[in-house]
Amino acid sequence: MAERLFGTDGVRGVAGTYPLDPPTVCRLGAAVVRTLGLDRPARLIIGRDTRESGEWIARELARGATGEGASVTNAGVMPTPGIAFLARALGHDLGVVLSASHNPYTDNGIKVFSGLGEKFGEAKERAVEVMMADAGWHPAARDQVSMTTGEFVPPYLDHVRRLWPSAGALDGARIAVDMANGATTATALRLFTELGLDVVPLGDRPDGRNINLACGSTHPARMAGEVVSSGCRLGVAFDGDGDRAIFADHRGHIVDGDAVLLLLGVYYKERQRLPRDTVVATVMSNIGLELALRRHGIALARTPVGDKYVMDEMSRGGYALGGEQSGHVILTEHLPTGDGMATALAVLRVMAETGKDLADLAADLVTYPQTLVNVRVREKKPVDTVPEIRAAIARVEAALSGHGRVLVRYSGTEPLLRVMIEGEDQASVQAWAEEIAEAIRGTLG
Repeated sequence: MAERLFGTDGVRGVAGTYPLDPPTVCRLGAAVVRTLGLDRPARLIIGRDTRESGEWIARELARGATGEGASVTNAGVMPTPGIAFLARALGHDLGVVLSASHNPYTDNGIKVFSGLGEKFGEAKERAVEVMMADAGWHPAARDQVSMTTGEFVPPYLDHVRRLWPSAGALDGARIAVDMANGATTATALRLFTELGLDVVPLGDRPDGRNINLACGSTHPARMAGEVVSSGCRLGVAFDGDGDRAIFADHRGHIVDGDAVLLLLGVYYKERQRLPRDTVVATVMSNIGLELALRRHGIALARTPVGDKYVMDEMSRGGYALGGEQSGHVILTEHLPTGDGMATALAVLRVMAETGKDLADLAADLVTYPQTLVNVRVREKKPVDTVPEIRAAIARVEAALSGHGRVLVRYSGTEPLLRVMIEGEDQASVQAWAEEIAEAIRGTLG
């Protein structure tokens, strides 16, 4: 069986070490092109975030791809959704993003998009992995690589602006924007300033090593504080590659992806733009989101963790809105992938059209207490085949009686069984989690 290289969000690792060492990256570039099976030269466009390793990874990837006859365009620093858009808009066969999202600068990654701007499906990823594992295949990488360059930010920003073409009632409003010293440093300040907003920039001085360093969507405290101290209407923090956004209201309170899905879901439903009155989210979204949506007559469809699974479900059901608690929000009217700047414009559009502040729009979400217990196991036996565990879960679910949630799942990388419970009372939630954990320890521990 071929080794798994692709995770939930592309190939990830420490830059310079396997699978992100130069020979493997070069071979991957060749394999991705070869598995397309085209009868003509493939066309690729590559973008990256601000990590110091991005340039050499782009060069090695292009060496492998051009060795298979592909032509490669280098878009330079560009948010992930920008490459997804450009791949589709400019007729490329593939878009490739070099980023490790919210990870530190020492890491990097390779995300692949189809010519439709959609993330590579698992079948395509498996085909690439099989090709990579074929010891009899030796790609003809080129020593010298020629990549086309150009100015690609304007067409992408033109597309993003369609979500909210002018500030309208928010003209001149002050907002704090944390760019995580990442990919949105090439786009965000320009976008929001041209819309007529007064931008307080944060995390806008990348040096190759400070991406996500105490800033961005995983460290929103600085942004939230700036909102209050600078008298902003709201703040937004992007991650390193710009496909997610976390907000703060004018009081400095954090507004996560669950709250954004709620306020956008209600907005779309009221305007009859929410197919089947359904929003898609992962199993990690708080049950408070599910209950709040239900009060508005909106269903929540859940998927495994990972925005690609959210998009798969959205495609199957023809849904318009989905995302993750972490700030990935997918708006199919815009792109089939998350876009932090587009999410920010969608939120601003709701504020402008309703006349409400973000705090009021997000107030309907009541987050339920949550606890997570990790239990080390000796084997990963299917949970539903262990009577003691199955019975413990059933008892807890009966006690919750629809006002909470139980999620028991194995870690994908460690010998752990994770028990997550949400409910109305923290003490009860903790006790129930321990009850299930004890059943696990007594059978699989």
